[in-house]
Amino acid sequence: MKPLLHAIAAVALSASAGTAFSHGKVECPPHPKSEWRPHTELEQKLIKEGWTIRRMEKTDSCYEVYAKTPDGKRVEAFFDPKTLERVED
Repeated sequence: MKPLLHAIAAVALSASAGTAFSHGKVECPPHPKSEWRPHTELEQKLIKEGWTIRRMEKTDSCYEVYAKTPDGKRVEAFFDPKTLERVED
């Protein structure tokens, strides 16, 4: 039974570590929420540019997008919610 607990702990730890490091050091400029443009506007912009959106989330300071770029590369990208410009780390 003990090896099973170690395996479960290892899986849980690796899953949480992946989440913690997936964001890297990406930081969007701080803007009041009242200045954020709707995420649907960003979605429409990206689709027009040829992106395929899988999922979008709001972080404390950015829009986080899981998508395929026009050249087919899978990415986790961050966008400034006021300007809708991509933010690189």
